[in-house]
Amino acid sequence: MKIRLEIPGDYSAVENLTREAFWNVYKPGCSEHYVLHAFRKRPEFIKELDFVLEDDINGKMAIVAHVMFAESILIRSDGIQIPICTFGPISVTPLLQRKGYGRTLLTYALEKAAQLGYGAVCITGNIAFYGICGFVTASSRNVKYAEDPDSDTPYFLLKELRPGFLNEKLAGMSASFKEPDGYFVSDDDVETFDSQFPPKQKFTLPGQLF
Repeated sequence: MKIRLEIPGDYSAVENLTREAFWNVYKPGCSEHYVLHAFRKRPEFIKELDFVLEDDINGKMAIVAHVMFAESILIRSDGIQIPICTFGPISVTPLLQRKGYGRTLLTYALEKAAQLGYGAVCITGNIAFYGICGFVTASSRNVKYAEDPDSDTPYFLLKELRPGFLNEKLAGMSASFKEPDGYFVSDDDVETFDSQFPPKQKFTLPGQLF
């Protein structure tokens, strides 16, 4: 098993991996592979935290997981902006999901984020998985999700990467988290990009968000 930075020669394989990992999970089809494709050109993209995980598959090293990080901000109740980071998509090839690859890759990437000086990371995700990696509901740290500020959103999560960071930066105030604009993409752009990949059938399934 090897974790390394993504290189341009990986882009096509990683985008296909991301597509396979998310297809029909949150909605019919997916947009995560296009988000990744477009994000690499954005200023918020953190190239030092763009990692792939390779493993020996049938005698050949292959990329089986990937994660990307982006710069983001907390907006304190007095308007002060606090730089932090976020991540996603994080993808594991479907046949190897729930075997520890995602946790291994994420743990490594979070350690590197801390070394780069990031004090906290916010995401939307399932506490059942991310809680194992040290995430808590952000509302428990007085941080709200900007898209749903009046709710204790159970899927909005936070992890301090430097102990005491939030106490220092929030100074007793509340804050809201703003996702980078690059995560919001148009359906038309997604469809155009997806046409480059082999056709896959879209299904509406129980548990999808859209």
